[in-house]
Amino acid sequence: MVFYAGQGDARRSMALLWRTDAQPSPRTGPGPKPALSVDAIVDAAIAVADAEGMQALSMRSVGNRLGRTAMALYTYVPNKSELVDLMYDRVLAELFTGPVPDPADVGWRSAVVDWVDELLACLVRHSWALRVSQARPVLGPNEYRVLETLLRGLAPTGLGARELQGIVATLFHFVRGSANTIAEARQAPAATGVSDEDWWRDRSTLLPEFAPDFAERFPALAAFQAASAREAGASGPVAGPGAGDMPYLEAEARVSVETGLAVLLDGIEATMRRAGTVAT
Repeated sequence: MVFYAGQGDARRSMALLWRTDAQPSPRTGPGPKPALSVDAIVDAAIAVADAEGMQALSMRSVGNRLGRTAMALYTYVPNKSELVDLMYDRVLAELFTGPVPDPADVGWRSAVVDWVDELLACLVRHSWALRVSQARPVLGPNEYRVLETLLRGLAPTGLGARELQGIVATLFHFVRGSANTIAEARQAPAATGVSDEDWWRDRSTLLPEFAPDFAERFPALAAFQAASAREAGASGPVAGPGAGDMPYLEAEARVSVETGLAVLLDGIEATMRRAGTVAT
């Protein structure tokens, strides 16, 4: 299920994202005053999505969480489309809440590593945000702040706009892909009713039966697996459940983030050398 941003009225959506519209005033007639606000509705919607996924999100489910009817929400948020935009931008407000070190002091590599770590953790916490397509950005203040932080971190590289555009896009795809793998690894046992251990055992034990010539058919892969096993000091197959409670694919993804990010950063340095922005 993919959600595309900006499906509601453009002017109303942007006003909500940037909070340029005054919120409805509480009524002054008889009865209890309403405690609703845009922020309260967005927080409740995030709580629903965190607990039950985007498939459970509706104006009714958010209203139920707030003890209100769905109709009571429409005065504040016109519909679900605007609500998803607000939710996505709101969770990004969790990032970089403390003082952001000056890249000139800590170095651009450290600044980028911190950016990757924070964004990855946020997307894993709120895995439903990965269903919000990047084909059409939300254009909210916190989405821009995430981009601003990364560009500030990369500023000491001295690279031009063309190179930076490619680097920024690559880092975003890298983080979202890793977060998606971790989220799906966590969700797989509950969604399928099969643990990682059972899944790997049932299938890996059948490989010799159905592919006795596996090493001949896939020599590069077989050599890679053998080398990986030797380096890890393992005697069994490389593919299999991770240690402890962490799903195997999550463990692999976290190792890949560390290794892959180092490779990407080395690539940025190589680009800097070609551009003459760093001493060779």
